[in-house]
Amino acid sequence: MSKMTDKVALIVGGAKGIGLAIAERLTAEGAVVFLTGRREEEVNAAVTQLGASVTGLVADAGIQSDIQQAIATITQRKGKIDLLVLNAGMSTPASLAEETAGHVNQLFSVNVQSHVTSFQAALSSLNDKASVVLIGSVASGLGVAGYGTYSATKAALRSYARTWSLELAPRGIRVNVVAPGPTDTDMMAAVPEAVRQTLIAPIPLGRMARPQEVAAAASFLLSEDASFITGVELLVDGGMANNLT
Repeated sequence: MSKMTDKVALIVGGAKGIGLAIAERLTAEGAVVFLTGRREEEVNAAVTQLGASVTGLVADAGIQSDIQQAIATITQRKGKIDLLVLNAGMSTPASLAEETAGHVNQLFSVNVQSHVTSFQAALSSLNDKASVVLIGSVASGLGVAGYGTYSATKAALRSYARTWSLELAPRGIRVNVVAPGPTDTDMMAAVPEAVRQTLIAPIPLGRMARPQEVAAAASFLLSEDASFITGVELLVDGGMANNLT
């Protein structure tokens, strides 16, 4: 595969899980990939796994100066960014009764504000006709008990993508969202089996997504195969949303 030959990609939050799977996919398709992560050991492990065509940059998506420095490094080396994936995020539960201001602020800071500031930092380096993918969640359109704030952050990304796609259309920059359902990442592997089965139960296809399947959807939206698609949310959920609405 070589759909991404000569493309320069930045994956913010690309050292593990879905972000790492996207980095692997884009590398296989010929892109020059830069990925960021907060922890140096995870970044180094990702680069070791993916090979010499990938560059790892230690940067916290929640610290604007970190991302600005990462983008400056990429621009200095390559002169542009063609593909941008914003994948930083966290998920911790809290019911309405348990919710605190600190919890709300933390989730919105990581899941929303970091995307805004990362996108802003990349704007001047994005090539005209660049493609941007935000990693959302099927939870953006569902009521999930205990995950109201998390779901709200993902709904915010969906809304932002619609607005940003309009604002950047004059430059030919497309902005879309990939919204996975429960995905079988290393983090999910640590979840007790009873909880896993509860998550799988509403999925008509009867299993969780594989990270590679989410990466395939992201790759499609980033590629020229999706050249007339912008402002959409693509569900990668095995039919879960349809089954619950």
